[in-house]
Amino acid sequence: MARSLLWLVSIFSTFSIAYCIDDKCAACNAVAAELEIQLSKEKPRNHLDMRHRLDSKGQRQGKVIDYRMSELRAVELLDGLCEKMQDYTLEKIDSSRQEWIKVDNWDILTIDKQEAKAYSKDISSYCGS
Repeated sequence: MARSLLWLVSIFSTFSIAYCIDDKCAACNAVAAELEIQLSKEKPRNHLDMRHRLDSKGQRQGKVIDYRMSELRAVELLDGLCEKMQDYTLEKIDSSRQEWIKVDNWDILTIDKQEAKAYSKDISSYCGS
């Protein structure tokens, strides 16, 4: 009973977070832009040597995996991505258009800081969901 209740609460909270973002395409574009920044900062790495076992002749067995295609790369790129989305906020261009922008300095922000921080938490939660 408690597990099913917990499951329902987590489902509803996920849906409520997803619906608080008005323009999901713009939010996804902002997340993709941050991911592109992470990709551009990435340094080349060697292949992953997964040959840890020895056979009866003493030869190493296993695979050598290209780092660019590895799960490790995906985990490293996605690790901390949603926390970095807290640097973004929603800027209203005009009455019909809004855009997610990266804020470098929260002190010189021209819009309401409390509202901007709320938007940054929204996109961070959206990224996580």
